Amino acid sequence: MHRRFLKFYILLATSSLAIGSLTAFTERFIIKSIDSQLPSTSRVNIFSRPGTIELLSSQGKIIQKLGPLTREKIKPNKMPEVIKKAFIAAEDRRFYKHNGVDFWSIGRATLTNLKERSIVEGGSTITQQLARIIFLSQDRTLKRKLNEIALAFKLERNLSKEEIIGQYLNNVYLGSNAYGIADAAWIYFNKTPDQLNLEEAALIAGLAPAPSLYSPLVNSDLALKRRAIVLQKMRLENFISDSELSTALKQPLNLKPATPKYLLSEAPFFTTFIEQELPNLLSKEQLEIGGLKVYTSLNLEWQLKAREVIESKIPLDVEAAIVSIEPSSGLIRVLVGGKDFNKNQFNRATQALRSPGSTFKIFTYIAAIENGYKPDDILFDTPRCWYGYCPKNFGDRYYGEVSIANAFTDSLNTVAVDLLAKVGFEKVISTANRLGIGEAKQLGYFFPLALGAYEETVLNMTAAYAGIANRGVYIRPSAIEKIEGPDEEIIWSHTRGDKDQLRAVSIEAADTINWMLRKVVTEGSGRAALLNNRQVAGKTGTSEGNRDLWFIGSIPQLTTSVWIGKDDNSKVKGSSGDAAFAWKQFILKINNDLEVINFPKRDS
Repeated sequence: MHRRFLKFYILLATSSLAIGSLTAFTERFIIKSIDSQLPSTSRVNIFSRPGTIELLSSQGKIIQKLGPLTREKIKPNKMPEVIKKAFIAAEDRRFYKHNGVDFWSIGRATLTNLKERSIVEGGSTITQQLARIIFLSQDRTLKRKLNEIALAFKLERNLSKEEIIGQYLNNVYLGSNAYGIADAAWIYFNKTPDQLNLEEAALIAGLAPAPSLYSPLVNSDLALKRRAIVLQKMRLENFISDSELSTALKQPLNLKPATPKYLLSEAPFFTTFIEQELPNLLSKEQLEIGGLKVYTSLNLEWQLKAREVIESKIPLDVEAAIVSIEPSSGLIRVLVGGKDFNKNQFNRATQALRSPGSTFKIFTYIAAIENGYKPDDILFDTPRCWYGYCPKNFGDRYYGEVSIANAFTDSLNTVAVDLLAKVGFEKVISTANRLGIGEAKQLGYFFPLALGAYEETVLNMTAAYAGIANRGVYIRPSAIEKIEGPDEEIIWSHTRGDKDQLRAVSIEAADTINWMLRKVVTEGSGRAALLNNRQVAGKTGTSEGNRDLWFIGSIPQLTTSVWIGKDDNSKVKGSSGDAAFAWKQFILKINNDLEVINFPKRDS
């Protein structure tokens, strides 16, 4: 009898162990099967809302953030305790006790709602809310709720409680364009999260169920009532004392509204240009999905210094633009399209078509050199007409026999037209086209073209001169170095392929023109741009009627244009020397950032 009971107990224990193991195995199998059908929890750490775009400078500094994104995040282990306690008390007081779904809270909420005959209390845990924010829509359907529950369990299995509460606080919407606690602290109180006191943390925590309704910027009385409820819940959980509760309840709102960080651009002319360029590089779907990091070419420090020059050195009654391009890469390092973006958003660097004046002469001289002319060749500078067109030199001064180099240095108009007639329109226009000029507006076969009787953007003229500084290799200008998608994969790169790079001018011709451009600065109309410690290759330009004042100058590492004019195309006081002087002031501000190097010597 004893043996029979012993065998029975052994059989029972073995069966129980087998059933338990089978149950555990089955449970793990089911969990694993379900998990495999759900999104990876790693997405929590790289989450960005649909349509969000982050623009960064070439040094990695945030210039602007676009779309409904969290503008600042806090590392979960750095989240202040008072904030965590306020949200846990308000949203999920059993947060540290459940495994993602709190059935006790769901039951309590259901009874409360039935009693009140309306939805007055929710049963979703913080983990469920995080799952909904990251992975799901806000649709109130049974399918979405079941997915939310499954994802909540998965989050709890893969992340710590601190990671969950931290990511929730970084991403929850809290009204007034505030996504996350850092945004809310700044927008409502002009503070960082670690500076929030008890009553401020409680007020923000009270916003989560209905941010638009409870916003203190919309309804201060309702916001105070919500704050009181959160404070009382914090006392019930023993997160605060009676005296802390009493003191906090008496405090006024003390709001200090502030603009969301990174909502406004530090370089608005440049970032609006980026926004216009993105649809040319990415699909509509990629832009809608968002989660993009756009690493731009902008040197933000230089940009701000260029803006200082425009504000301090350019007369009040005129506008100006400055563009700087790195010749070796085509990357746009500076782009200022006007004096004050807030007053006028028209971008004079990229949108305005302006007459380049004598800066256009470079294309005629390049074509001449590539067709056998030498800098020492002699031409005749005399008053002449070409089919009824009779150009005049500045001050009606003529020099008779003059070398091509000296004619360029002194910017003699009659010689420029004479060279155009000798070389031919097709060769001059072809030279300009290879350097990116004539795409926006086609170049015409008329003699005033030699003197810049044509309209082009500051950006395109800068890129053309950068191609000459790059020893004849033209690189289409780019404001973006690379773009990363939601999973940090590179989806576009400036370095991919050579389709935007062209040998536009021979090395010999480019070196010769650079030498002639240096003579313009040391001996001619560009003296105002002369630097003591650097070689400068540049050209001034003035359009007919003194409507546009230009200087486009290069040091080996950087080509920069300064344009001065009026939006109504009326006459401007001063001369192109003013543009050359402004160019010099900008280069002096960034002088220490660039190594002093010389241009390659030309072959004699």
